[in-house]
Amino acid sequence: MNLTNELARQRNRDAADRTLMAWMRTCLSLISFGFGLDKIIAAIETSKGSSDSRLGVNIVSLAFVLTGFLAMSASLFQHNRELNRLCRANYVYTESPRYAAATATIIALIGLLAAFILISNWI
Repeated sequence: MNLTNELARQRNRDAADRTLMAWMRTCLSLISFGFGLDKIIAAIETSKGSSDSRLGVNIVSLAFVLTGFLAMSASLFQHNRELNRLCRANYVYTESPRYAAATATIIALIGLLAAFILISNWI
C-alpha cells in the first residue's frame, strides 16, 4: 500500500471520529434538553402548588431523550461500519444512510407534537 492511500485512509478515519464527536454533542444536547424540560416544569408546578397534568410535557421530554438515544445508537453503528470498511484493501466511498435527516425529521415531529399539545391545552 502506498503512502498516499494510507494518508487518505487516516484522513477518513479522523473525519469519521470528528463526525462521531459531533453526533455525541448533538445527542447529549437532545437528552439534556428533554431531561431538563421535564425537571424545570416539575419544579415550577411544585412551587406553584399546581396539580396540572404534566402528561404533555412528559411525552415531549421523553421524545427528546429517546431521539437522542436512538441517534447516538445509529451514529455509533455508522461509525463502526465506516471504520470496518476503511480497513479493507478495496475501500470505496459509498453513501451512508442519512441519520442527520432522520434525526431532523424526528425533531420536527416532536415539534408538531408539542404544538398539538399546546393547542389542545388552550381549547
